[in-house]
Amino acid sequence: MSHDLVHARVREHLGRLRLGHLAERLDALLSEAARTEPTYLDFLDALLREEIGAKQKKRVSMGITIAHFPAVKTLEDFDFKAQPSVDSKLVARRYEKGSLLITTNQLVGQWGGVFGDDVLAAAILDRLLHHSHTVLIQGDSYRLRQKRKAGLLGRSAPPGNDG
Repeated sequence: MSHDLVHARVREHLGRLRLGHLAERLDALLSEAARTEPTYLDFLDALLREEIGAKQKKRVSMGITIAHFPAVKTLEDFDFKAQPSVDSKLVARRYEKGSLLITTNQLVGQWGGVFGDDVLAAAILDRLLHHSHTVLIQGDSYRLRQKRKAGLLGRSAPPGNDG
């Protein structure tokens, strides 16, 4: 059977299985495999990791879109030079060794919807809430009070809404 025919059929199968990332990257992945000569199992593992990584990235992106954040702020984007008191070596070193304060306007039970993945949210919460104390504060946020003071808001917003 012709190499081109098999290639086209594999691309079609990937598309029908909704493995779009693999379909797009197929040629590059095949070239890499030809160069490194992995075992069949290692090659399959690499393909699956590639697709899972792409799907996870897409899920997070969709969750951020659905959350309607006014701006996306990640730790990777944080300017540590502008804030020298913050050590870039983020959360792992402090785990079970020091205090970390996290604020959110979403109940932790809703984080699965925010991240688009209940399992991911559970893993994050497991790490964050281990040996923790949670404090639920109801009422207007600091930012909402400032906006209201400045006359930027007409009526009172529901508690917990950061506006």
